[in-house]
Amino acid sequence: MIATSIYSLCAITSIFCAVLLARGYLRSRAKLLLWSTFCFVGLTIHNLLLVVDRVILIDEIDLYTVRLVSAAAALALLVYGLITRVDR
Repeated sequence: MIATSIYSLCAITSIFCAVLLARGYLRSRAKLLLWSTFCFVGLTIHNLLLVVDRVILIDEIDLYTVRLVSAAAALALLVYGLITRVDR
């Protein structure tokens, strides 16, 4: 019960962060905000997969590898944005 609440709150928080970052990007057009938005969208996908894996599917299918790939892709987007940012 507590784990379900925590997983759900993490997913909601990452969605909220992605929306706020997207709004910030639309106002300022700073590329780093865009790449941060992409990162948090990926982290939202990761958190939603976590909820599906641990709460809905439980022991039927293991989504561990898919969750790791989604988190790694999200962080790779942020690292790419940090390396190649143009707005200095």
